[in-house]
Amino acid sequence: MAGAGLLAAAVPLGARAQSPPQTAAATPDAALGLLTEGNARYVANQPRQRDFSAGRASTALGQAPFAAILGCADSRVAPELAFDQNPGDLFVVRVAGNFVTPEGLGSLEFGAAVLGVKVIMVLGHTSCGAVKATVAALQKGNTLPGHIAGLVRAMKPGIEPVVKHPGADLEQRATVANVRYNVERLKTARPILAEMVAKKQLLVVGGVYDLATGKVSFV
Repeated sequence: MAGAGLLAAAVPLGARAQSPPQTAAATPDAALGLLTEGNARYVANQPRQRDFSAGRASTALGQAPFAAILGCADSRVAPELAFDQNPGDLFVVRVAGNFVTPEGLGSLEFGAAVLGVKVIMVLGHTSCGAVKATVAALQKGNTLPGHIAGLVRAMKPGIEPVVKHPGADLEQRATVANVRYNVERLKTARPILAEMVAKKQLLVVGGVYDLATGKVSFV
């Protein structure tokens, strides 16, 4: 009895009446549908009404995100807003250029295998500075300062093939190519993600966020 009393005292009052969060999507297709519907609301400037204080206590008991986002660190792209989701719905990994790193891969594996996300989206965006820097470096051999050069080295494999075909839409093609390259890396990442994809427990998709409209287009 004393132990139970100590446990109750350790739980915040607001959390005692709450239940642990449950995932909002049971299948990959349902999860992708939630992302699509949420982005449509965001583009139409009709987000759902929320009381953040009401759900805060339940998130203290755990998390059950239905989707993971590998997104760019760009300050203009906020996945929770772009997909009109609540805290706890999205498991977000961000790095300039939205490419797979060992740490990011481990995080996404945790999201899929432990937290149960049903879909991973690699989310690029228009006017991406990391993409522009990579294209410029590949074209002109720019020497970038500090660790910024490491971003270019990491993004080179996905972008270099399209740089060989210049044109007015090169930046957009490079953005899409970078997204697609990292989608394939995640789909084939062993031992965890590739197996979940093969069993249709997980969907990996790519998208590009338009800064001007907020719309996410699948690529």
